[in-house]
Amino acid sequence: MNAEDPAAGTPRAARAPGPKEPSGVDLARVALRAAKEQARARGDAARQKKQARRGGGLRSGARADGRDPLALGAAINRLITERGWETPAAVGGVMGRWPQIVGEDLAKHCVPQRYDEDERVLVVACDSTAWATQLRHLAPALVARLNQDLGQGSVRMIKVLNPGGPARRYGPLRAPGSTGPGDTYG
Repeated sequence: MNAEDPAAGTPRAARAPGPKEPSGVDLARVALRAAKEQARARGDAARQKKQARRGGGLRSGARADGRDPLALGAAINRLITERGWETPAAVGGVMGRWPQIVGEDLAKHCVPQRYDEDERVLVVACDSTAWATQLRHLAPALVARLNQDLGQGSVRMIKVLNPGGPARRYGPLRAPGSTGPGDTYG
């Protein structure tokens, strides 16, 4: 028995396990892992230098990232979401489906002109005063139907425009600055 080694006299099973010294295979694995990390770092640095010399920044690789091209529909949807244009875009879709929403007869005589997002008002022009009156009577039901399609509160009211007078004609016998018969009769 050795006085310096108190565990020498005890059986192997009774000794407390100490930290295991890395063997040759473990040391090789650690060294290989460190070499791979260094090579990867050198490769990344070399790639960035090469791209900087070419005048380009980062290039797209084999995997998808934010710089890859998008399909047109996906790009438009992303733009609408980023800018907060969901409601105006939805109202634009309603303008395209106007005949299905109000019916063919009414759609022939009343056409949506614009949507005021701040006031949440849909402006509709009619081709006669009779159709404008008819649309004014139907406006509350149409507002409810539009809000059902677009989301509650998207349209507060429908503003109905009467048909305008005939277009002013500017002919060769017209006086500059004249407003027509209103000049004479006042």
